[in-house]
Amino acid sequence: MPLLVGLGNPGNQYAGNRHNIGFMAIDALARRHNAGPWKSKHAGLLSEATIDGQRVMLLKPQTFMNKSGDSVQQVAQFFKLDPAEITVLYDELDLAPGKVRVKIGGGNGGHNGLRSIDPQIGPNYKRVRLGIGHPGSKDLVTHHVLGDFSKADAAWLEPLLDALAANIGMLLAGDDSGFMNKLALATRGDEPAAATKAAPKAQSHIRQASPAQPQAKLPTSGPMADMLKRLLGNKE
Repeated sequence: MPLLVGLGNPGNQYAGNRHNIGFMAIDALARRHNAGPWKSKHAGLLSEATIDGQRVMLLKPQTFMNKSGDSVQQVAQFFKLDPAEITVLYDELDLAPGKVRVKIGGGNGGHNGLRSIDPQIGPNYKRVRLGIGHPGSKDLVTHHVLGDFSKADAAWLEPLLDALAANIGMLLAGDDSGFMNKLALATRGDEPAAATKAAPKAQSHIRQASPAQPQAKLPTSGPMADMLKRLLGNKE
C-alpha cells in the first residue's frame, strides 16, 4: 500500500508556517478523498484513503521536522514498505512560490526532514518539492520558513493544494510529468510576492540567493547612439 508523507512541525503554533506546507498538502488530500480518522501511531498521525480505487496511507510525523525519519521508518518497517512505495511532500526554498517538482532520490538540499529520512530508509523514495520561495538571504531563512504564509499567498497556495489533491492519482500511477503540468495550470497567472523568490539554480536549501543583475540599456539618441549605429549598423 503506497504511503504519502507530509512533512511539518506538530502544534497549532506551527500550523500556518511555510515549513508546514507538507502537512497542508496531506490535509488537503484527506479532505478531498474522505480519509478515515487520524490515529496516533508510529510517532505520527496515520490515516487511510481510497484514491482512484487504490488504498493509500497518509502520514504526518509528529516528531518535529528534524526527526521525521523516525516516524517514516517505523511505518515503513511495520508495513514492510520499499522506498519506491513512499512519497514525501515538503517545502522547497529553491523553487518559487507555487512551483512544484517531482523526483526520485537525490540529495537532501539542506532540508532537515530529508536529512532525517534518508539515513533510515535510503534516498530512493519519491519527493514532491513544493516551492515556498527564498527570502533572498541566508540570515532570513529561519524566519521565512517558520513564518506563516501571508494572506496574499492564498492566491497561489489554495489553488495549488486543491489541484494537488485532485490530481494525486496521476502521481500514484507514475505520471509525474502530467501531475506537475496539472499543478502548473492551476497556479498559472498567480504572481508570487516579490519578497519571496526562488533561490538561484544549483544552490542549496539554505544558501543565500543572489539578486539578478539588471541588463544595461543602450542609448537611443545622442553621440553615443550615433557611434553605436555606425559600429553595429542601423537595422531599423
